[in-house]
Amino acid sequence: MSAASCLLTEDQFLCSICLDVFTDPVSIPCGHNFCKTCITDHWDSNVRCQCPNCKKVFNTRPELQVNTFISEMAAQFRQSAQQEASSSSSSEQQVSKPAEVPCDICTGTKLKALKSCLVCLDSYCETHLEPHLTRSGLKRHQLINPVENLEGRMCTKHDKLLELFCKTDQMCVCMLCTVLDHKTHDVVPLKEEYEGKKAELGNTEAEIQQMIQKRQLKIQEIKHSVELSEEDADREIAGGVQVFTALKESVERSQAELIDTIKEKQRKMEKQAEGFIKELEQEISELKKRSTEVEQLSHSEDHLHLLQSFTSLNVAPSTKDWTNISVRPPKYEGTVARAVYQLEETLSKLMMKLFEAELKRVQRYAVDVTLDPDIVHPKSTQSNDRQQVDQGTKCRCVLSKQAFTSGRFYFQVHLKKWSDWTLGVARKLTNMKRKNILSPSNGYWTVCHKWKMLGTSGYYAPAGPSVYLSLKTKPQKVGVFVDYEEGLVSFYDVDTAALIYSFTGCSFTEKLYPFFSPCSNDGVNIHSTSENCVLQ
Repeated sequence: MSAASCLLTEDQFLCSICLDVFTDPVSIPCGHNFCKTCITDHWDSNVRCQCPNCKKVFNTRPELQVNTFISEMAAQFRQSAQQEASSSSSSEQQVSKPAEVPCDICTGTKLKALKSCLVCLDSYCETHLEPHLTRSGLKRHQLINPVENLEGRMCTKHDKLLELFCKTDQMCVCMLCTVLDHKTHDVVPLKEEYEGKKAELGNTEAEIQQMIQKRQLKIQEIKHSVELSEEDADREIAGGVQVFTALKESVERSQAELIDTIKEKQRKMEKQAEGFIKELEQEISELKKRSTEVEQLSHSEDHLHLLQSFTSLNVAPSTKDWTNISVRPPKYEGTVARAVYQLEETLSKLMMKLFEAELKRVQRYAVDVTLDPDIVHPKSTQSNDRQQVDQGTKCRCVLSKQAFTSGRFYFQVHLKKWSDWTLGVARKLTNMKRKNILSPSNGYWTVCHKWKMLGTSGYYAPAGPSVYLSLKTKPQKVGVFVDYEEGLVSFYDVDTAALIYSFTGCSFTEKLYPFFSPCSNDGVNIHSTSENCVLQ
């Protein structure tokens, strides 16, 4: 490049729009130069033709011609810059970026620091670092990777380098600190404590990674649970739609049959009435005809004709005796009731199928229950396998050995020859009192049977107040299903697959135990009122 061109700076060859070396430079009337594409795009995107630099407005859009002189100069400058870049060494230093540590010695443009000196408390670029690598006095200085705020590595009290660590006070100290303030403390070199803390960080990192993996697995587990729940929801919706469609069809069919029955009765009555009316109309026609003949004969002056016709016309024509004949509207009493009863039978069969399916589902959560010898009424006896409670003259109260704090579980109780019984789930009784009021508020979710409850035999659920149950059959085997999270306790007659009763919306916060209380009918052991029942 000529000497004259060397006097030109890079800024003189830069387009003020793209900030790059000119490409096809053009000059506009005000004297400023731009890349042809840049100024064309600028004017295309604006309503007014204006110089981006001096803001001069041109009423008529200037015609643009490439300035060959500037174009040649820009080309030479670009070529020269490329040659200088290719000839520069691979070790060319970089200008410090905002996130990097700058050289403290550089003036003007700050280059990127390669090392920081803990003795000089300065950071150096490659050029200014050279004395620390070549001079013997500086070689002994401790160099580290570049860091900011080197003053923070100095003891604020003694203005000495923090190169030790006090394990007693858990702080960095200088040499003077160990002689004065930390004389009797456990002090080690920074590197030693660094290695220890680094090892701890490694363990912490491993623990964190393990925690992350566990949580990732938990996420997968939760997602899988959501997928299973969606499948269950879809299946239940499909089953529910099928059931309610069948119910709707049954109701519509029963309604149609009821309407047909009533209409058929009405049609029969109308047909009978039409027959009677037709007969009456025929008789009326005959009578009118005879009346006309009699009237005509009565006005006849022909003596012979009147006497000859009198015998046949004097007698009324033969007709039916309608005195006791009537049309009674059909009786509809019981028609709707019978239709509803038939629908109820159909629905009962459908409900039985539903409960059979539901019972099979809950039986998948069946558990073995073992009685706890430490929580049994003092007078009760139990079998050797701890899975039976013998009948006696008093009520026996016993909890299971197993406790449940989450999930779902199901167990069955064979009632055998128990005359009275109470069963369900309960919170653990730390002190088996003589009397306990059965109710959910006291930790009992049970169903009971009592021969002489309020003067009659019956089944009821002590729900506070008690709910009296109407069962079609006497249960011989009762299944109990608990969903802890849903707050549900359901009782089933296993033989008929019928739902006996359900406690819903319960809030379980403690351990739940299967609860049993078999009784004989030799004494009155359960007292019931409309509000609660007391278990002795």
